[in-house]
Formats: sequence, structure tokens, C-alpha cells
Amino acid sequence: MAKSTSANGKSFSARVAVVAAGVVSPLGFGLSETLDSLRKARDCVSQITRFSITECRCQTAGQVPDERLLDKRGNGVRLHRASHMMIEGLREALTQEPQFKPELTVIGTTSGGMSYGEDYYRSLTRGENLRHSPTWIANYPAQKPVIDAQEAFGITAPCQVVANACASGTNAIGHGFECVRSGRYQRVLTGGYDALSELVFVGFDSLQASTPEKCRPFDRYRTGMVLGEGAAVLALENLDAARARGATVLAEITGYGISTDNFHLTQPDPSGIGPRQAMERALQSAHVSADAVDYINAHGTATSFNDAAEGKAISELFGRVPVSSTKSMMGHSLGAAGAVEAIICLLALQHQFLPPNINFRAPDEDIDLYIIANKAQPAALRTALSNSFGFGGTNASILMRKFEA
Repeated sequence: MAKSTSANGKSFSARVAVVAAGVVSPLGFGLSETLDSLRKARDCVSQITRFSITECRCQTAGQVPDERLLDKRGNGVRLHRASHMMIEGLREALTQEPQFKPELTVIGTTSGGMSYGEDYYRSLTRGENLRHSPTWIANYPAQKPVIDAQEAFGITAPCQVVANACASGTNAIGHGFECVRSGRYQRVLTGGYDALSELVFVGFDSLQASTPEKCRPFDRYRTGMVLGEGAAVLALENLDAARARGATVLAEITGYGISTDNFHLTQPDPSGIGPRQAMERALQSAHVSADAVDYINAHGTATSFNDAAEGKAISELFGRVPVSSTKSMMGHSLGAAGAVEAIICLLALQHQFLPPNINFRAPDEDIDLYIIANKAQPAALRTALSNSFGFGGTNASILMRKFEA
């Protein structure tokens, strides 16, 4: 690991533990439900119910059910769905570690409270009553769901929001990791969130990036992505401090890498140079070689260009390492994706299995990967890599290791 210098001038590099985690996604509420969905290879993508899709090619998304999510009591009814997701994710993490007091919160997102912006715009342009506008406006900013979640549990840590397209969640975790590893912070709360938005959904549909069929990452017959939603948080702590107070360590984050390929607004460089650099830098950050990686949770959106570029980079760098894209099960939750998928890697390491890449029918002759097709598989895992790549060529990878005392 890279060395840092403390206030007293001594060089050090802290190990970074994950001491708690919480998640809400189409796969379920909490770690237990998520694990069950992964093991059973559930297809959690369903027909859109939140807004009209009559003029869209794509008709489906991974959705979090409102009947379980929304608090109909008191002030909770005025909060955005994204706030409720963040609250539930943080609730689970703090149930595991009620003494965790973050010194900093770093959360990734892309959409914020965009659906409230849509409501405001429609009412304004139609000349309708704007009596709900204070609620819409107040809950629109990207930091609001983070503030709501912290306020719900009496947390007052400074908040940083990362908005870097679909790499946002992984960027947030990576930044939180580096904050703890540097020694500047002992405890950082990190993760990502995004809620389904009609504007975003229609935008991807108009780009013809979304599929009217099943999401089939890395499949020869893949026809595009489906969107999803969710929130996930991870509590990161200096490993020595966590041990000293007797905290349970779920896993370690050991490396983080980023790159920008600057090739095209919506397409990666076909050479795979952007993803490759991010993965190489994560390995360098952790001071390990490619053969140390036992599993890769790929970005894997099931779009033609993304899968080809990522597949090329993985194949060249890692060879036949096991790979899956769990977006096939739950859709692409944009700013939340990297955080949810980091928790999937955490569960894979804890329970020693390979998460499945469902809807897989036939390998692409141009993508030489070992895909964990359709069913979860038992495996001896020590290190997992999670990839997140976004529009504009933003690329981020994190390495997570099974904790061994």
C-alpha cells in the first residue's frame, strides 16, 4: 500500500475494514434478503409501474416496492423515495454497529430527487396549483437524502456527494477508503443511492441503450440494459481502531483505481483502455497482482459497446477469472450501482460463492470470459474486484478482501 505521513511525521498506511453494511435494492431489503436472491438467481426486474411507458421501447426496470419502503407516518410522507432508501440502508448498518460514529460521509448519486423536479416542472408548465412546490424543491437537491438519513439517526458528520455518472457509487467508496487509509479519518460512512426517474428512464430509452427484452450481460444476443434503483451504505473504519473496540470486521477494502478515457460521451474506448487502467490502478493500490483476484463483479450493462470493451480489458488483464454482472438480476441503479455491487462482493466473500449472471444463453465469440451463467456457484474466494464505468469515460474499480484475523 502507498505510504502516508501522519501529523507527527511518521509514515504509515492504515488497513481499512468494513464493519457494517446496509442495502435496499430490487434484490431485497437488507443483507439477508439480498443474499437469498443472489443464491436463488432471482430475476428481480419487472414491469414499470411508477410512470407511463406506453411510448417507450423498454417496459421494465428493477424496482423497490413502495409498500415496503415508504413511511406513511408524520414527516416521512414528505420525503423523497431516495431518502427512504438511504434511511433503510443506514438503519441496517447502524443496527449492526450502533456505536459507529462517522467523521465523514461520502455518498455517490446521479439523479438526486429528480422525480420531484419533474413534478414541479409539469405543474408549472400546466398552470396547476403549486401548493406542493416547497416539498418538491426542498427534496430535490442531491445531498438531501443523505442529510435525511443522517438526521434520522442523529449523525452530524460532514457530507460529500460524488456525482460522476455510473461510477459515482464506486468513486464514493474509493474516496472513503482513501480517507481512512491516509490516516486523516478513523471512520467514514460511504455508499450510493438513486431512485427511478422518468426523465432518466426515457433518456436511456431514447438513446436505445435500454432493451425491450431481458438484460443479458456479455451474451452474444444482448440487446441493452434495464434501469434499477436502490441504496447501499458501508461503514469503513481503521482496522486497528475497529479491533481495539471489538468491532466485527466483515471484510477489508484493499485497493481503488480510477481512469477517464475521454473517448465518447456515451461509448467507451473499444480498446478497453479505460477499464483496464482503472483495474490496474486498483491492483497497484492494493499491491497485488492480477492472479490474486478470485472474482470480478463486472459493470456489465448488456450494451454492445460496454460489454465488449470491459470484456476485452478483463480478458487481457485477468484471463479466465470468474465474472458476472448482477445487473442482469436487478437492473442498473446508476449512482447506487457501485455501492450495491460492493455489498454483493462482500456477501460473496463472506459466504464463499460466485453470484450469477442470469439470462445468459450463448457466449459472445469476441468476448473471452468465464461467465458465471444463470446459477450461483460455491467457490473459495479471498479477493473480489468490483467495476463501475460511466458515460464520459469515467471508470472506477475497488478491491475487497475476505477478512482473515
